[in-house]
Amino acid sequence: MLGITLGLVFQRFMRRELSVATPAWIHKLTASIDAMDADTFVSFLTEDAQFRYGSNPPTVGRGAIRDGVAMFFTQFKKLRHSLTGTWTHPDVVFMQGDVTYTRLDGSDVTVPFVNCLKMRGDKVHEYLIYIDPSPMAA
Repeated sequence: MLGITLGLVFQRFMRRELSVATPAWIHKLTASIDAMDADTFVSFLTEDAQFRYGSNPPTVGRGAIRDGVAMFFTQFKKLRHSLTGTWTHPDVVFMQGDVTYTRLDGSDVTVPFVNCLKMRGDKVHEYLIYIDPSPMAA
């Protein structure tokens, strides 16, 4: 399903010019997540942003997203993102990579992800994370 959805999105935007250069703000965004800094993370979002992780229902609003992300961070000792690709367009940014979660017991699990960031100006209005979180529970 993920491949079909992303394939359709890519087809739509391939008609327009895409850039594969990673904007500096993307590195700052992922650094805020890896630092488990919810306040800095939400500074990249619009006030009325929507945030969805995996198949969870979306969280709406910067404050609610901040609280949810801060709670999520308490489940891990550390996070590490490794980007393998980014594709940008004025209206959307795609990020692909691997994220390593260090559990509270010190063990690591690495899972692939794709994020779709729908932009409003220079802020993220919809932050959609496509990931299978089941390996983290194993």
